[in-house]
Parts: sequence; C-alpha cells; structure tokens
Amino acid sequence: MDLWFSEYHSENVRFSIRVDKQLYSAQSEFQRIDVFSSPEFGRFLILDGYMMFTEKDEFIYHEMITHVPMAVHPRVEKVLLIGAGDGGAARELTRYDTIQHIDLVEIDPQVVAVCREFFPEITKSLDDPRLHIHHEDGLRYIRRVKDEYDLIIVDSTDPFGPGEGLFTKEFYGNCFKALKEDGIMVNQHESAFYEGDATAVRRAHKRIIQSFSLCLAYQAHIPTYPSGHWLFGFSTKKYHPLRDFDGVKWKSLGIKTRYYNTQLHLGAFALPNYVEEILKDVERK
Repeated sequence: MDLWFSEYHSENVRFSIRVDKQLYSAQSEFQRIDVFSSPEFGRFLILDGYMMFTEKDEFIYHEMITHVPMAVHPRVEKVLLIGAGDGGAARELTRYDTIQHIDLVEIDPQVVAVCREFFPEITKSLDDPRLHIHHEDGLRYIRRVKDEYDLIIVDSTDPFGPGEGLFTKEFYGNCFKALKEDGIMVNQHESAFYEGDATAVRRAHKRIIQSFSLCLAYQAHIPTYPSGHWLFGFSTKKYHPLRDFDGVKWKSLGIKTRYYNTQLHLGAFALPNYVEEILKDVERK
C-alpha cells in the first residue's frame, strides 16, 4: 500500500511526498507535531499539517536566512533567533567565530525535543555554549528588549496558530526597538505565487515598512515550499544588502555552503516583476 503525505498549497493544488513510515505524532501544548521518513526527501517535520523542512532541502532555507545578513553587517556579535527550534539557523550562525551570543526564543519545547531526537545533524549546534534557549512567546520576549541585538532572525511558522503574533505591526516595531542602531532583521516573507500566500506577503511587508525605512525582499528556490519560490525580508536601520555587501570578506571566512554564494547573494534581490509589483503596491499605499 502506498503511503503519501499531502499538503494543500492552494484550494486547487496539492503537494505530495511518498512516505516510508510515520516516525512520530503528538499534540503539544501549542500544535500537532509529526515526523515522517521518505525515500526522496529523507525525514521531514510537519507542524499542524504544514511542511516545516525536509532533510534534503533544509539547507537552502537555513543558509539563505543567515548568510545573507551575515555577509552585509560588518560585525555581528549578538543575535536573536525567534522560532528556529529545529536548530538549522543556529547551525549556520555558530560557524561564525565573531558571534559571541545567540538567544533562541522558541515557544514550544516539544519542537526542540523532537528535532533533537529525529534530526541530530540539524540540531547539533543547539549545545553550542554561545547559544541560550528561551521557551517563551517571541512577542512577549521582544517587548522587554531595547538596543541589544546586531541581528534578529524571525524564523517563524506561517502567520496563524502559534506564529500568528510574529506577523503583527507591534512585533515588527518591537524588533526595530530591540536592534542596535545599525541592526538588521531578516524574516521569512512567505511566497507570492498563490493568491492566498501573496495576501500574507502584502500584509507582512506593509507592517514591516511601518517600522523600518528600508525593507527589501530576496528569494530562494525551496522545492518543498508552496510554488518552490520563497521570499525573505531584509529590514535594516543602516546597511543596504547590496551596497554594503562585502563578498570578498565573506569568501575569506572559508565557510563552505551548498546553496548560498556571493554571486547568488546579488541575484537573490533581483525579483520577478509580479513580486516587485506586489511589494511596490503595498509601499505606495
């Protein structure tokens, strides 16, 4: 008998992966957590029925949400990760010796425990002595912080359920306040291809530009995410992601990546016209 995991990317589009077995299923205090294994994508994590990552393509998302800002800011020493309980973003950040302190705020401790058990290669950096895990709501945590972080990475789930508060005007305003005077915030900006997702892009972008004077979107190809075309937001108080990008310096670090490179960094900000139109329409309003 064939076993398949399916996720609706729109009312009329469904994405399916053949499954070997279900390795884990439980309801935490916040959400349903499932882990499956598959012949094509390896193990993958599902929260409330939505794909979070697979072993085969997670490197794309985690490299692009971390190395893009790290190649722009001249010296990141203190980082705040919001969400990111799977450990992938932490894995990439801990490769930088200049980083002295990372706060990881993940509301659901069961997500961290499950990822530690089933994805040890992704979570291995959660034990780095520079990293400190806080199990609390990201919106509540950020309210208490001012002028503290060089970089904030909002590695949230989709804009509903436990992650809903991480897409509000209040949240982005508090992120602005929590950054130092030259700080950068990067967030997962959803996909703009299907209309339902494009609505989420418009809403997030509108709320971010109410706090940050500059928010530019950049893109990556992630096969298991809706449409395969994913956006990130780069919001900044000072540094421009292209004009202040130092590719020579980043290359000198010798960090080996599988997706990110300095040429792709530049190209990632060259968006398709339909995406540019969505963002400009929001900015005009």
